[in-house]
Amino acid sequence: MAAEVLARAGVGVTIHERMPNPARKFLLAGRGGLNLTHSEPLEPFLSRYGAARARLEPAIRAFPPDALKAWSEELGVETFVGSSGRIFPKAMKASPLLRAWLAKLGGMGVELVARSRWLGWENGALVLETPEGRRIERPDVAVFALGGASWPRLGSDGSWQAAFSAHGVEIAPLKPSNSGFLISWSGVFKEKFAAQPIKRSRFSFDGHEARGEAIATAYGLEGGAIYALSAHLRDTIEAQGSAALEIDLMPDMSETALATRLSGGAKDSTANRLRKAGLSSAAASLVREDERGASLPSAPGDLARRIKQVRVKLTGVAPIARAISTAGGVSWDSINADYSLKVDPTAFVCGEMLDWEAPTGGYLLQACFATGRAAGLGALKRTGL
Repeated sequence: MAAEVLARAGVGVTIHERMPNPARKFLLAGRGGLNLTHSEPLEPFLSRYGAARARLEPAIRAFPPDALKAWSEELGVETFVGSSGRIFPKAMKASPLLRAWLAKLGGMGVELVARSRWLGWENGALVLETPEGRRIERPDVAVFALGGASWPRLGSDGSWQAAFSAHGVEIAPLKPSNSGFLISWSGVFKEKFAAQPIKRSRFSFDGHEARGEAIATAYGLEGGAIYALSAHLRDTIEAQGSAALEIDLMPDMSETALATRLSGGAKDSTANRLRKAGLSSAAASLVREDERGASLPSAPGDLARRIKQVRVKLTGVAPIARAISTAGGVSWDSINADYSLKVDPTAFVCGEMLDWEAPTGGYLLQACFATGRAAGLGALKRTGL
């Protein structure tokens, strides 16, 4: 996005890409449909950025979801609004958009240098390691879009932090965001239900809740509804060592109605009553994973209450390499309003390497696009053109 802004204004632009080809995480994001942005009104949209809203808001208001949709369609990639309000390319893939975008940049004269790794600053110059060897660059401006530390095999591994710290930039520690969590499942649950979905449930923690689906894994839980609560869960685990997640496995049925359904016959086993109540095998087994013990109450009312208030103890956060995104990064106190570094006004930063986080749903890509554009505009102004 920064390259496009600069090239459109006639600035010569070179993109140094660490990997053999660009945008690998972008392509991974498109594996499930490429959720570009979200269609909800801008006010609730902006609230998704939490503590970083005030800093991100100017960039997103200047390039809101409607502008991102129009940009995509100018590249020949039409979009649609899904049932959840999320916005996707009609092709449900990232590759057509990426191909069109790279062709556009190439047509504007942007040079792409692959397998070029930035190593840091040396006497104010940029040091790069390229296939041809060590390279020193002294550009008028440099825009850094180095990502966080999730999915490091795709290129962004957070290794830039040391060079930025040495340059006098304050860095908030990188943490997993939109991540899974660790749970000490019983051997039976781990063996039978790893990779099974927990569908149509309500997940709650400390006054925050999310409805949807989670996936049981051998190590714990992950999935969209868990990601929505991940920041609160992560911070509590960091402070207290664990967190108790509450799950309502039948959120569309009252406790009274569920108790009636659970009454069953006198000879019905608990397992049969749970099945007749409409719980999947994975959900029924999850009830026995409650931190209060595997022994379930026999009274219909008490059993209904347990099903609607399953409590599982989260003992840790899944490794950052498995997270969808990261929190932390370049501190907002280290940058100016135009996304330049206070210690070096010719260097600009954008995207996930900044200290912000947001839930999945289009909010991550939207802020990356918007801050990339904002950094490009800041860099353009710095050139004096």
